[in-house]
Amino acid sequence: MERIGRVSRRGFLLGAGAAAIGTSALGYGQGDAMRRIAPNRASEAFDPDVELELICKRDETSILTGRPTRVWRYAGHLVKGPANALTASPDAYLGPLLRFSKGQKVRIRLRNELPEETITHWHGLHVPMLMDGHPTAAIDPGETYVYEFDIRNRAGMYFYHPHTHEKTATQVYRGLAGAIIVEDEEERALALPSGAFEIPLVIQDRSFDDDNQLAYGDDMPTRMFGFYGDRALVNGRCNLTLDVASRPYRLRILNGSNARIYKLCWDDRTPLTVIGVDGGLLEKAETRAYVMLAPAERVDLIVDFTGRPQGSKLTMLSGEFYGLLPPMAQRMMGSDLAMGEAFPLFVARVTETSSDSWKAPEKLSTIRRFREADVANLDNPIPIAITMAHMAMLLNGRPYGHDDIQPCERIPVDSTQLIEIFYERAGMGMGMGMGMGMGMGMMGGGGMMRGRMGGMGMGRGMGRGMGMMGMMSMAHPIHLHGQQFEIVERSFAGDEDAYATIGEGFIDSGLKDTVLVAPGERLRIVKRFGDFKGRFMYHCHNLEHEDAGMMREFSVE
Repeated sequence: MERIGRVSRRGFLLGAGAAAIGTSALGYGQGDAMRRIAPNRASEAFDPDVELELICKRDETSILTGRPTRVWRYAGHLVKGPANALTASPDAYLGPLLRFSKGQKVRIRLRNELPEETITHWHGLHVPMLMDGHPTAAIDPGETYVYEFDIRNRAGMYFYHPHTHEKTATQVYRGLAGAIIVEDEEERALALPSGAFEIPLVIQDRSFDDDNQLAYGDDMPTRMFGFYGDRALVNGRCNLTLDVASRPYRLRILNGSNARIYKLCWDDRTPLTVIGVDGGLLEKAETRAYVMLAPAERVDLIVDFTGRPQGSKLTMLSGEFYGLLPPMAQRMMGSDLAMGEAFPLFVARVTETSSDSWKAPEKLSTIRRFREADVANLDNPIPIAITMAHMAMLLNGRPYGHDDIQPCERIPVDSTQLIEIFYERAGMGMGMGMGMGMGMGMMGGGGMMRGRMGGMGMGRGMGRGMGMMGMMSMAHPIHLHGQQFEIVERSFAGDEDAYATIGEGFIDSGLKDTVLVAPGERLRIVKRFGDFKGRFMYHCHNLEHEDAGMMREFSVE
């Protein structure tokens, strides 16, 4: 593979004059032609409850003092439906907040006014392949893609962003992202804080040049470890301050960064009250000192400012941790904001006295837990093996390739599957797309893996991974498209001191669509593949890794 020299992080600008970046900037090609489908058109048989238009366009907005920053963004227009179905973000580059109700029929017309192809993925929503934003559905400049789908998800916070082949990282970085909130009757019955007391917060990191324009490091560390910016933005703004009353609030937080992982905690160490994660409400509230939040993960918090005097402040930090990047990465990074160091995210300032109150009930929601009898493959789990070696970023020993479906990736429709996510040892045969270690030690061991990996070569003696401080070991947020999954087991063998700085921050009791896998960890999840046949992606949500090939797809048949 061609070696690419390191350049300054500020040496690559993402302004209006930057042309398509894609493969040439990221330095990786998957070696096969991406066959494109024709843009989907509106169906006369589909009668939407909500219809809206989203335009992908170039724009500029004020982020720092002085000259506006050139961005790409989603601009929205509500055609039909409740007024709160689309709330614009006029003072930020983020796309409009979309709000739907379970059971609604939704039509979205996506128009591309960018200088390159794009497509949008509805992260976490359970929709057919044709409506999922598959890379093969990318539309050229001037084209429109029509999405039509029913809202099948339970109440929760979801996410929309590009899923363009080899261009996801740069398109999201320029500003193409937005939040989705789904409501349902179960959640409405709780009378949670709403309106001005429900605050969606999207956390992202960015770097800027001296002219206030977005800067992106087209260098080896970015390719290998992901982009890490110099500033933390919340809702597209630096140094965000929320003016609050002395009452309970609901903060719905999304990590919209390309690669950065956050450790959410209050500066005065007030515990966090967690009521929900990616797939909606937990069964009951949980109290944590901190919460780890990887790219694309969401957390739903109740924050009670009752009793705090006017003028008092509470600062949300990303707290200190280590072990999720190798030491070499921290030394090579050009960012002034190292991952794992403590820094402020936003401030809540009490400006008003209120007597309003709300207390979480003992039971928040009902989650249908999977039983062993539901799982089709208890003795033969589907593997997702993570490998970083020789500049190769792989899942199950292979990069993404169009129509490269392996036997373990063919899933019967309307089935519930057990999946194991683990680390393949860097530098072993799998780094070259060859063998796969056998040291599973769970549910049948080597025999299980032979059955699932089909014709792929096998090699014994893998062990449990390189440990948290290994040369190439780093954390990976793994996202599976389609329905949410349940985490049934998380085991760890590695640097216990490093793990102690993060381990209490994982909320595994709710439904998830993205999970952070720390070096040395092995996870077992159970996921439903229901309703829809087709190709559904699974990938690392470190977006530079996704574009570099750490992405595969299940063929649901």
